[in-house]
Amino acid sequence: MDMIVPKPVVEEHVRRFLMEDLAIGDVTAVALPDIIARAKIVAKQRGIIAGVEVARIVFELLDVDVVESIADGSAVSAGQAVMAVEGKAKDILMAERTALNILARMSGIATVTREMLEKARKVNPSIRIAATRKTTPGFRLFEKLAVAIAGGDTHRYCLGDAVLIKNNHIAVAGSVSKAIRLAKSVSFTKKVEVEVRSVDEAIEAAKEGVDIIMFDNMKPDEIVIAIKKLEELGLRGKITLEASGGIKPDNVEEYAATGVDVLSSGYIIHSAKPLDMSLYLVT
Repeated sequence: MDMIVPKPVVEEHVRRFLMEDLAIGDVTAVALPDIIARAKIVAKQRGIIAGVEVARIVFELLDVDVVESIADGSAVSAGQAVMAVEGKAKDILMAERTALNILARMSGIATVTREMLEKARKVNPSIRIAATRKTTPGFRLFEKLAVAIAGGDTHRYCLGDAVLIKNNHIAVAGSVSKAIRLAKSVSFTKKVEVEVRSVDEAIEAAKEGVDIIMFDNMKPDEIVIAIKKLEELGLRGKITLEASGGIKPDNVEEYAATGVDVLSSGYIIHSAKPLDMSLYLVT
């Protein structure tokens, strides 16, 4: 199974999703005869498809066979089939809404991610578009997976992935420098990233030897000035530079042109609209 996460992990999540609908069975489908049917899931608008392999598991757990499917990451047009399944009609109908919800949500995220990535790389060919932890509780795994399928970077999946010193951490520690020194004492295996909101804070962080500097809610022209100053002081070096805060499709090119290495955006997940699609059954 060509996925970023192991199949048993995906199955565990999918079982929980199915339980939301099937905890006491399907009182509508149970009355149907045991006839074999075929169904197609069709995209009703253009976009990037993600979640096919997750939807496959939804159907498999309900003894429905996936007989055709396009690959995750594929571009689709309105009216194009995404996958075809075959099995008992009642089983297909029990799987329908869970599978469609997953596909629609993940595909919406993948579509926005790809759009922003393509726009950003027009002006900065090596830049990365990364997700944030502004995700839906219980569905983060699949939201992050959708970003990756579209070519984006998942950033931190959870709080234990890397050290990310934010404004509130700095307030508690007392200064950017103190926060960085404290963070470095936690573990030598973790990268240290710090949010900065001014040129001076960026310089302070660079002098402390952080791995990543995130320009947080700074305007593009301010970021350009900060990068130039870091270069003049010989501090740019191997530090990864990231911009974050309010980055969306209509301004992504402007931020990409500043010269940062990464753009992180909550928009690609929390503001992505589900891609419209439907399941059509033929008995």
